[in-house]
Amino acid sequence: VDGMLEGWIWKMAAALKSQHKQINVIIADWLTFAHQHYPIAVQNTRYIGQEIADFLEWLEESIQFSRSNAHLIGYSLGAHVSGFAGSYISGTKKIGRITGLDPAGPLFEGMSPTDRLSPDDANFVDAIHTFTKQHMGLSVGIKQPVAHFDFYPNGGTFQPGCHIMHVYNHIAQYGITGITQTVKCAHERSVHLFIDSLLHNDKQSTAYWCNDINTFNKGMCLSCRKNRCNTLGYNIREERLPKSRQLFLKTRAHMPFKVYHYQFKIHFINEIQGKQIDPTFTISLTGTKEDAKNLPIPLVEGINGNKTYSFLITLDTDIGELIMIKFKWEGTAVWENIWDTFQTIIPWTKGTRRPGLIVKTIRVKAGETQQKMTFCSQSIDNVHLHPAQEKTFVRCEDRFRRQNRK
Repeated sequence: VDGMLEGWIWKMAAALKSQHKQINVIIADWLTFAHQHYPIAVQNTRYIGQEIADFLEWLEESIQFSRSNAHLIGYSLGAHVSGFAGSYISGTKKIGRITGLDPAGPLFEGMSPTDRLSPDDANFVDAIHTFTKQHMGLSVGIKQPVAHFDFYPNGGTFQPGCHIMHVYNHIAQYGITGITQTVKCAHERSVHLFIDSLLHNDKQSTAYWCNDINTFNKGMCLSCRKNRCNTLGYNIREERLPKSRQLFLKTRAHMPFKVYHYQFKIHFINEIQGKQIDPTFTISLTGTKEDAKNLPIPLVEGINGNKTYSFLITLDTDIGELIMIKFKWEGTAVWENIWDTFQTIIPWTKGTRRPGLIVKTIRVKAGETQQKMTFCSQSIDNVHLHPAQEKTFVRCEDRFRRQNRK
C-alpha cells in the first residue's frame, strides 16, 4: 500500500515472490485519493483502509482465504491505511501482520492509537522509522512507536547517503507534498531496507533494544538476552509484546545495508592529574577472515583520571573472530611539546619516565555473535601510551581464567 505507485513497488513485489513460499502480491491503487492536498489525503486513508478491509473479508467469504495469512505492507500514508484496514475489519480475528515503512508523521504524530497505525491493528505489527528529523515541529516520518517492534536505523532521524540541507530547501519551496528525490531519500530508505531483507538472506540486519540512540552509540545495548534483539525486515521474529519495543541499529549507505556492531570498553588511566585530555585515537582490528584498519574512535567525552569508556564501532564486513587490536594515539608534534612541557613543570617521582595514558584492558562484545572478549597489552611491562604511539593488544581471557583457578 503506497500512495504513489513508485518504481520500487515492482522491485518489492518481485522480491516477495522470490521467497520460497507460495505468495500472492496485491498492489492497492489509490492514486486519485492520495494525490490530494495532504490533509485531504490523510482523511482518505480511513476510506481506503475500509476498502481493503472489505476486500479481505470478501476473500475470506469467497475462497476461504484466512485474514491471518494476510500481510499488509504500507509505506508513508499507506502504513496508516494498513492500520485502518486492520482496525475496520469486522469480527474478532485480526489480520496476520502489518509492516509500516516510515509511517507518515504530520497529522498522525501524537494521535490516539485508533487514529493511526498501532499494535492493535494486527496479530503482529512492525515498523521501520527512517526520517523522523523534525523541522518546525513536523517530521515526514512518525517518531513515536506505533508497533510491537519499532526499528530506528541510524537513530531514525536521517539516513547515511542522504543530504539533509537539500530536504528543507525543497520543502520550503514546494511544501510537504512536493516530495521528490531529495526528500524521498531518507523516507524511502525504509522500503529499501525491507527489500534488502528479502534479497539478502545471508545478510540479515540485527537491531537491539535500547532506550535512545545516545546510549546505543556508546555500545551499551548490544544484548540479545531475553529476546532483546530482533531481525529487521521480512524475517523478523514475530512476538506480541504488551508494550512497544524500540530497537536501534546502524546501517551502510547502500544495499546490502548490514553492518557488524561491536562494543569497545577501554580502561584508561590519565596520569596527568586534574587535566582532562581530548585525544584522537584510531583502532585497527585483525580478524580470522579479514582486517579493518584505522577506524576512528568516537569518544564522546575527554579522558579524566581512572575510568572505563564505552563506545560503538561498526564494520561493513565480517572480519570473523577478532584476534588482535592495534590502538593508536593520533598525536602530533604539538602534543609532544605539551607533554614535554608538563614534564619540566611537574617533577615526576617515578624516575624519568614521561607520564602518559595507561591503557589497561580493552573489552569487546560483538553484537551479531554475542561473543565477549578481553584484550591486554602485548608487552606487559610497558602499558603506557603517548602521542603518535601505537600499542598492540592480544586476547587474554586465558590469563585471567588461570589466575582465577589458582
